[in-house]
Amino acid sequence: MDFNLSDYHSIKQKRLKGRYITYEHISTILKGLPESFRVEQIGESVNGLPIKSVTFGKGQKKILMWSQMHGNESTTTKAVFDLINWVGAKNRLSSSILNNCTIKIIPILNPDGAKAYSRVNANEIDLNRDAQDRSQPESKILRYCFEEFIPDFCFNLHDQRTIFNVGKTFKPATISFLAPAHDHDRNISSTRKLSMRLIAAMNNVLQQELPGQVGRYDDSFNANCIGDTFQILGTPTVLFEAGHFPDDYEREITREYIFKALITALHTISSDSLGECGTDEYFQIPQNNKFFYDIIIHNAHIINSQKFKEGESIAILYKETLQDNRIHFEPVIERTGNLQGYFGHKTYDCNKESNLELIKMQSFWKDL
Repeated sequence: MDFNLSDYHSIKQKRLKGRYITYEHISTILKGLPESFRVEQIGESVNGLPIKSVTFGKGQKKILMWSQMHGNESTTTKAVFDLINWVGAKNRLSSSILNNCTIKIIPILNPDGAKAYSRVNANEIDLNRDAQDRSQPESKILRYCFEEFIPDFCFNLHDQRTIFNVGKTFKPATISFLAPAHDHDRNISSTRKLSMRLIAAMNNVLQQELPGQVGRYDDSFNANCIGDTFQILGTPTVLFEAGHFPDDYEREITREYIFKALITALHTISSDSLGECGTDEYFQIPQNNKFFYDIIIHNAHIINSQKFKEGESIAILYKETLQDNRIHFEPVIERTGNLQGYFGHKTYDCNKESNLELIKMQSFWKDL
């Protein structure tokens, strides 16, 4: 591909940043898109907020992607607007993709959840468990869009928590992928095989710049999940999970890699290169584990002997809360005791004087 990640900052959609992304944030951007991007209102949320799609390209290969099915998972929304900027800037690679593909994006499927910074919609339903019942207007909109557009590939775009690591390593799962199963036995159908090959192609590129930080998401079958359902219906579907990069709680670095993954996937589809990757390469991607905490503090009794036992460690996870239209990260003790085998994005040992002084200065300590 004639694209370098170093070019990213010239096309990054700078009006979108941080974790709190709502319909209000994207509406002005959508209004300002050139005519080559067809913006349509495809429905309304429970609370009457618009749900819009953006369609571009003129090729026969059709790709449908949607983001913020879970309202508090916004990293991929930022990335798809970076992708739109990149396409609009025009280059040899994007022109080739547009000639061979037609792409439809739903940037925010769950605008009520996005506004409330909630996983669920306004009726407190997880849309990614509503694929069969389709009890919610947002679920019906996605299914109608799927049936009308008849995509050749679907991209299901999500965020994952900071708890995920890659395999048994201490590396965070900055990006995870999944080729969803289409049955309980997790057999490899022809469509699932295409999903696997596409993921392998993205992983091959990402490993050059993100070595060891790509994971494979659990493939337990659940027909109520949208990816499994679309796979049942015979459409190759890929789950994207935007995860943690060190010190990147705003997910601004991760969005770059999601953007790069999207370009790689579109190029692979556009150039008929799926046959260059095998399913064995997909299974070589280590599966995710949940061995990370945001902070681990060893020998916590040195600071507070009344609260913690001698030699005890504490594990802290941040709780994300919406305050004044910004996301705040509140520390919560998740676990105490022997934390051998677990990793911290930050790790302190109170036995070490330098660590002890650092902990005393941390704002989280007084909140615990």
